[in-house]
Amino acid sequence: MRTFIAVDFSMGLKKEILKLQTQLRSLTSSGRWKYIDNFHLTLKFLGEIEKSKVLDISEGLYEVCTNTRRFCLNIDGLSFFPGNKCLRVLWLKLAGDLESLNKLQSEIDMKLEKLGFEREKRRYVPHVTIAQDVVFNMDFEEIKQLAASYRFPTIEVQSVSLFKSEQIGPKRVYTPIAEHKLL
Repeated sequence: MRTFIAVDFSMGLKKEILKLQTQLRSLTSSGRWKYIDNFHLTLKFLGEIEKSKVLDISEGLYEVCTNTRRFCLNIDGLSFFPGNKCLRVLWLKLAGDLESLNKLQSEIDMKLEKLGFEREKRRYVPHVTIAQDVVFNMDFEEIKQLAASYRFPTIEVQSVSLFKSEQIGPKRVYTPIAEHKLL
């Protein structure tokens, strides 16, 4: 089963992200756009795991979460990871209590290393993916200015979830299989 660990968002926040995404989509000639239900903040991608590992992973998350205080983040602009002739990943930047976020991500990474999952070698870049393989019809600086005019609700990080990711028909579906509350 394909899995990852993430912070899920309220439907209110997801609807606001969708408003921006819809406007941005109208300014492109191509791209693959994330479904509203799939907006989240990834903390660690696990990939394929055996179902027998779910309990151990969940117990590790519980240990981390019960020692972590809740904190808040904000969406603060638009960015991308470059690709070949397109924006490979279009994403929303985060601001707010990034120190607490980075600590949470690092502790999850360390806890799961003890369970046999390799630590992430790349620097953690917190982001909310909204599209992939995007080609805009205008300069990205103008796109960034448009995105800057949007105001989003505060992201109250209150829990962390283990998600299952599966392809169902034409759609990738993310289903939480374990959720743990922060202090």
